[in-house]
Amino acid sequence: MLKHNTYFEGGVQSIGFERNSLRASVGVIAPGEYHFGTAAAERMTVVSGLLQAKVGELGWLNYPAGTSFEIGANSGFDVRAVGGPAAYLCEFLGA
Repeated sequence: MLKHNTYFEGGVQSIGFERNSLRASVGVIAPGEYHFGTAAAERMTVVSGLLQAKVGELGWLNYPAGTSFEIGANSGFDVRAVGGPAAYLCEFLGA
């Protein structure tokens, strides 16, 4: 089953799905800055465009297409698309 999600007044949109008992979502982030909280640990892979992310105590780091970063459970991160929209794959790690 697919689940469409819209966040930040349409600035971030995703489609969630489950495959082989693993949850994931794919989506697009419009230019802007957004904060996400996490319940489960996540791996964000940039599919297209450029994302900048601030995870934990690290400052803003660049993640071009083909790169990824991980976020711990019960935490959060800041993200912004630079130079245009960016597409991502979010994989939920663990249970």
